[in-house]
Amino acid sequence: MVDRVSASIEIGGTIGSADYTRLVALIGAEALSIQWDGEDFAPEHRQKGQSLRLYAHEVAWGRFNALEAYCIEMSLPFARWSGGCSGQWGSERVVFTGEGEPQPYPVDESDTVVIGRAAIKQLGSIEAVLAWFDAADFAIPPLVVTGDETAAIAA
Repeated sequence: MVDRVSASIEIGGTIGSADYTRLVALIGAEALSIQWDGEDFAPEHRQKGQSLRLYAHEVAWGRFNALEAYCIEMSLPFARWSGGCSGQWGSERVVFTGEGEPQPYPVDESDTVVIGRAAIKQLGSIEAVLAWFDAADFAIPPLVVTGDETAAIAA
């Protein structure tokens, strides 16, 4: 049996309308909601000028593997939080800025980033520690679907 926990993801960046259709399908495959215990996500739930925030309980290993892989492929920034599984792993936030590799950060169950003594020693200075916290708090930009403007002009 797979360990399952609650998890959420915030997605931003710019994507074409055809690619947005694929994104919506991946969100549906994960049975993500627009709020905890809320209704399933539908394309019309996306609000212009805002990032997309999605939630689920009972997420296998606390990850949205296909959805996260697609975001990386499309260079869509995201931040995923997942709760810990007792005796297996702790809560974490994974941040992808749209380039490079996703970076994990330890957090508590309230998604507050935490740091241990060994990590502080490794970083070596208060400036490096603060930069590490800043990276963990990366602000996800709004999710923009190109073609929205074209559709609005046509209407």
